[in-house]
Amino acid sequence: MERRKPARVVGNLPFAVTSFVGRQPEIRKVRALLSTARLVTLTGVGGAGKTRLAVEVAAVSGRTFPDGVWLVDLASVRDPDMVALEMMTSLGIVDLSNRSIEDRLVDHLRDQRVLVVLDNCEQVVDACSAVCEHLLRSCAQLRILATSRVSLSTAGEHVYPVLPLSMPTSDVAFTLAALAAYDAPTLLVERARAVCPDFDLTERDAPAAVRVCQRLDGIPLAIELAASRLRSLSLSEVLERLQDRFALLGAGTRTAIPRQRTLRALIDWSYELCPPAERLLWARLSVFTGGCTLAAAEHVCAGPDLPSERILDLIDHLVAQSILVVVPTDRAPRYRMLETIRDYGWDRLTEAGEPDTLRKRHCDYYLARSERIAELWNGPDQVDGLAELRAEHDNLQAALNWATSTPAAVSEALRLVTALRYHWCADGFLADGRRWTDRALQSADGNRPERIPALWVAAWERLLQGDQNAAEQALDECAARATEVGDHRAMGWVHSLRGTLALFRGDLVAPASLFERVVTEFSADEDLMRLTFFQLAITQAHSGDPRAGVTARQGIAMADRCGERWSKSSALWALGYHHQVHGEYDEAVAAICAGLEIQREFHDPIGTSLLIETLAWTVAARGEHRRAARLLGAVASEWQRIGTSIETFGPYLNNPHVRCERTVSAALPEDVLHAEYERGASLDHKQAIDCADDRRRHTPVSSTSEEAPADSADELLTPRERQVAELVAQGLSNRRIAERLVVSRRTIEHHVENIFGKLGFSSRTQVAAWTAHRHGPDSVR
Repeated sequence: MERRKPARVVGNLPFAVTSFVGRQPEIRKVRALLSTARLVTLTGVGGAGKTRLAVEVAAVSGRTFPDGVWLVDLASVRDPDMVALEMMTSLGIVDLSNRSIEDRLVDHLRDQRVLVVLDNCEQVVDACSAVCEHLLRSCAQLRILATSRVSLSTAGEHVYPVLPLSMPTSDVAFTLAALAAYDAPTLLVERARAVCPDFDLTERDAPAAVRVCQRLDGIPLAIELAASRLRSLSLSEVLERLQDRFALLGAGTRTAIPRQRTLRALIDWSYELCPPAERLLWARLSVFTGGCTLAAAEHVCAGPDLPSERILDLIDHLVAQSILVVVPTDRAPRYRMLETIRDYGWDRLTEAGEPDTLRKRHCDYYLARSERIAELWNGPDQVDGLAELRAEHDNLQAALNWATSTPAAVSEALRLVTALRYHWCADGFLADGRRWTDRALQSADGNRPERIPALWVAAWERLLQGDQNAAEQALDECAARATEVGDHRAMGWVHSLRGTLALFRGDLVAPASLFERVVTEFSADEDLMRLTFFQLAITQAHSGDPRAGVTARQGIAMADRCGERWSKSSALWALGYHHQVHGEYDEAVAAICAGLEIQREFHDPIGTSLLIETLAWTVAARGEHRRAARLLGAVASEWQRIGTSIETFGPYLNNPHVRCERTVSAALPEDVLHAEYERGASLDHKQAIDCADDRRRHTPVSSTSEEAPADSADELLTPRERQVAELVAQGLSNRRIAERLVVSRRTIEHHVENIFGKLGFSSRTQVAAWTAHRHGPDSVR
């Protein structure tokens, strides 16, 4: 019989790459606290295992939080104002609005049963305290599990100290059987075998193993670092070196608590054992936040004293010693430091007087990569380029933070926000981009030539956010400065974006004129041309101009010639809208679904939403009212996640949305309308695309169908929901199902509600009929 795979917890918890040793009583106690307390903070010294314990608690608590368990890593956050933004990013909230981040978080979490793991709060503890208190007062079902070296001191907080791993006391016989009952020596042995497969703890070595753990005060990180040395040292040699080092360093750090002295001593010891080149690389790698690739390390950390060809071998040595951790990815592997190790490396870098030099190298590297990705945008490398920028988001923010805070780096700041324009506008980071672009513009005087392109990027961001007046101000300044210096390319972007602004304000005459001027006078800028072509097509479609289809196809052909995909999706949307306006519904659906298929490759919430919107109007017009209701629910959730609405894009798009809502409301009974709408609203971004894509549907949904087709509806249910549906079909009550699956009755009730909502059903009989249909007439129940 094939074993069932364990269900994946909803959220973003990382998969464990090493075994979790011990801590079972702690897991039970923290879970018990979370059942009554809404904020639990795990406190303890750096390296005590707070993060790992929090993640393990979260992983085993997934069933209690059906809307997700989310890890927010604040290790690289130093600016208090960035705490809420990091939470929003980690929770996958796309923010394109002008509302405060705290309000967006509340909107997202208000009605959800969610556990947020807020990790590494100590360096921004006041900001964490304020954000937690605000969210907990506004979101009744929210639970927060925080880790910090100090408590958050927030009302209702329950503090749980994370103590060292258990160890035998001096009066316990140091036998192998006795050691197996304690976590610290067990961890030491497991990690030693990971680096040295032949390692075997003997009765003779048992006392040394215990003393090593005692010297390290049972701190997991310290034990793991010590274990990494057992590939070249015996236990007795490790113990001897630890004793000498502790005696030396302890005398100079009497004001620190013992465990901090021990951890610092161990890291000092590990640092001293490294050859000079490894020490130098360790220190220089601390400039990265969120890890780095080998290429980044070679460019940023190399120099006359550290040849780039040696970097790979040195990284390999640091990985072997647990100074670096390898993070596998679909592309090149990344290398990360634990935050304690990174902080230590930064101290050493500061002592060497290199922070400013390394920060500039770091910024220059990511500026060069970002500009290269922007240069390659007019081709088939768009998806890979955006994937790289997403992976380097923490480093990009660090580079921008340094550049916008350093007067001598104003030029780099302006160039970087300009190069990242597609990361901001086509990759779900619009609000983030708006903040950094505004900050870069504020830090720069008006005479810098790099200010001109940053201004039209700022205008683009503000337009997509619906901040039309601010966009107009940026365009006015950009036009004035571009005219002064004869910047022809910038004027092309100004004309195109002025057309966008006029279109959003409900004008059709001025946009058509401006877009046609760009197509005629600025044909050398392919990037601008493709963006303008689909907007011209949309403007023509709004006016009923029959040329709209030709214009849209020109945009598609232009994209196909160079293998570009993102603007092709927009041109397909324009073509689909043109067909929809002229009543050519099958052609409209085909074009829209082709655009949606491209959107699977990107993370562009605006492009996806506009495609789904237009599809909803189209299927409603051809009588598929239930499907239209479902799509309206799906796109409503998309707009809510983005933080904007269809109204942002002007009356010519908002009006058909309103008409569609009225048509569907008039055609469907209220209960059916509500069920289908909620079914769509329950979908996430990927599921919304799946639901909309007509090529993934084998049969259309008629306006009178009482059941959703099995081929599409089946995919909407999670594996657990399908399992519950099977048991409902067998006639079991919620209580019996809960007993069968060993979960709470409330959990089953939640699953049944989800099944009803996603399938548009109102009775268990309908669920049974749907289940029988899935299995076919010959299935044996």
